[in-house]
Amino acid sequence: MQNERISSVLKSVSKPGRYIGAEYNAIIKNKDEVKCRFAFCFPDTYEIGMSNLGVRILYDVINKDKDVWCERVYAPWTDMKEKMEQYSIPLTAVESGDPLSAFDMVAFSLQYEMCYTTTLAMLKLAGFPIWAKDRGEDTPIIIGGGPCVYNPEPVAEFFDLINIGEGEEVLLEICHLYNKMKDEGSYSRTAFLREASHIEGVYIPSLYDVSYNADGTIKEFAPKYPDVPAKIKKRIVADMDEAPYPEKLVMPYIETVHDRIVLEIYRGCIRGCRFCQAGMVYRPIREKSVETLCKQAKCLYDNTGYDEISLISLSISDYSELPSLTDSLLEWTDEKHVSLSLPSLRIDSFSEELMKKVSSVRTGGITFAPEAGTQRLRDVINKNVTEEDLMRSVGIAFRGGKSNVKLYFMNGLPTETLEDIEGIAALSKKVVDAYFALPKPERPKGLGVTISVSCFVPKPFTPFQWEKQDTFDELIKKQEHLRACITDRRIKYTYHDAKVSFVEAVLARGDRRLAPAIARLAEEGRMFDAWDEYFDYDAWIEAFSATGVDPTFYTSRGFGLDEILPWDIIDIGVTKAFLRRERDKAYNGETTPSCAEKCSGCGANKLGGKNRWCK
Repeated sequence: MQNERISSVLKSVSKPGRYIGAEYNAIIKNKDEVKCRFAFCFPDTYEIGMSNLGVRILYDVINKDKDVWCERVYAPWTDMKEKMEQYSIPLTAVESGDPLSAFDMVAFSLQYEMCYTTTLAMLKLAGFPIWAKDRGEDTPIIIGGGPCVYNPEPVAEFFDLINIGEGEEVLLEICHLYNKMKDEGSYSRTAFLREASHIEGVYIPSLYDVSYNADGTIKEFAPKYPDVPAKIKKRIVADMDEAPYPEKLVMPYIETVHDRIVLEIYRGCIRGCRFCQAGMVYRPIREKSVETLCKQAKCLYDNTGYDEISLISLSISDYSELPSLTDSLLEWTDEKHVSLSLPSLRIDSFSEELMKKVSSVRTGGITFAPEAGTQRLRDVINKNVTEEDLMRSVGIAFRGGKSNVKLYFMNGLPTETLEDIEGIAALSKKVVDAYFALPKPERPKGLGVTISVSCFVPKPFTPFQWEKQDTFDELIKKQEHLRACITDRRIKYTYHDAKVSFVEAVLARGDRRLAPAIARLAEEGRMFDAWDEYFDYDAWIEAFSATGVDPTFYTSRGFGLDEILPWDIIDIGVTKAFLRRERDKAYNGETTPSCAEKCSGCGANKLGGKNRWCK
C-alpha cells in the first residue's frame, strides 16, 4: 500500500504521477513470501529513470527469481524532497511504498558522473549513512553499478559492493549468496562482503588499501586478504540471443523521455573511436539474431501498444544483418503504423534505402556525428569518416525530405588547433550549400542546420585516458572562436558548458580523495547537478578547496604512461598495451580499421562471448 504520508503531499508537488506507482505491468509480489527485497534506484527523475533500458532489463531479470522482489526507486524532484524533509517522509519504493530501510539490498545505477550528489542525497533521504564504514548490521547492502563504475574510486567509499560490467547474471548471484548465508545463519555484513568478493565482477572497496606517492599519484592498490582478487574482471553476458529481455514494460502514467519500445540490437562496437569509453568498455561485440529481435519486438508491441520502436546500439548501422532486420520488422510495422527509429547512424553507412525504411511512417530531422571539423583531426580520433561521406549522406537526407540536420562535434580534442575549430564552421556551411545545390523543386522546406559541440573529457579505458583536458579558459576561447566563424544565420550553434565538463573530468578521472568533497556537497543538500538549473560550479570549487583537493591534478596534467591509474583495479578485457598503441597511432595521424575489417588485438576476446569477430 502506498505510503500515506506521501499521498498527503501529492497535491502540493509537480507531476504527482512520478510517485503514485501502481502502473500497468508493474511487478507486485507478496513480501512475506520472498527471501530478499531488492531496491533498484535511479539517481534522477522518474521520467528519465523509466526510460533507461538497463533498469528495465534488470528489473525483469531479478523479478523472474521467485525468492527476490525487485522494486524501483527514483529521485524525488526538489519540491517533493522539501516536503519529505519537512514531514520526515523517508525515501520509498514505487511498488510497495515501503521505506528503503525495509529492503535487504539497495542498488544504484550510475549513468553519469554528475549524478553522484543525487545518489548521496537519496541515501540521506532513506536515512542511511552515506559512508559505507558507518553502516551497521541493520542497514541494507548498498550496491553501485552502471557505466560510471568503470572508475569507481571517487565514490568507492560510499558503496558496500560495486558491480563491474553487465548485471544480468551477477546481481542474481549476489542475491543468491545473501539468501544462502541467511538460510545457513552465517550472515553478517562483514562475512557477506568477504564472500561476495569471490564473485567475478564484484568489487568490495573496503577490502582494499590505497596508498599514494609523494607526488600525489597512486602507489598501490593492496587487497587486505589473500583471497581477495588483485583485479576485478568485468562481467559480460556471453550469448545475447539467450540473454533475458523483458516481454512486458512498466507503462508510466506520465510522459517519459523515451516513451517507446527500445530494442537492443547488440552490445559492443566494431569501431575504435579513441575518445569513446563505451566503445571500449562494452567489448566484445555480441549481436542478437534477426529471429530473436523480431520476436522481442512483436512481443513488446503486443504487450504495450507503443507506436514507435527504437533500434539501439552504439552504432546501429554496423549491425551485420540490418537490411534483413528492417525488412522483417516492416512486414508488420507498416501495417500497424509503427515507426522505426535508428538513433545512432554512421555517416559512412547511411543510404537512401535505409532512410526510406526509417521514414516509412514518420519524417523529421536526422543526426550525424563527424566529431571533428578536419580530416586530420578525424584521423587522430580514428573516426574513419570523410567529408565526402557527410556530403553524400546529407544529400540523401535532403532528397528524401529531411530538412533539419544536426551535427555533433567536440572541441578540446588532443592535438586540436584553431584551424580544426574553423573546420567545424566550414563543414557546416558546406551542408547548407549542399541543400541549395539541389534543384528548388527537390528541396524540402525549412532548412535548419544545428551544430552541437561538446567539450572533450578524457575518459578511463580509452586511448586518450592519459591526456590532459583543455583548461576552462582554453575551452571558452575555442567556443567563442567557433561562434565568430559561423556567418550563416541558417546554422544554429549550441555548445556544452565548459564548467560542467571540467567537473565531469575531475570525477571521471579521480580517486578516493575526491569522496570528502562529494560528501560535503551532499551534506549541504545539493542534488541534480546533471541539470543545468541546479549545477553550481562555485559550490564544487569551494568543496574541492575545503577538502584539500586540487581539481586540476586530474584534468590539466597528462597522466604518466607508467603511472598507476585510479581505474587500474578494473580489468575490462581491452589491454593497456592496445590503448597505448592506439594513442601512439593517434599522434602519428594513423587510423585503425574496424573489427569487421581486421582484428587489431585489443584483448577483449579473452572474455569470451558469442560473436563473429573476436576469436
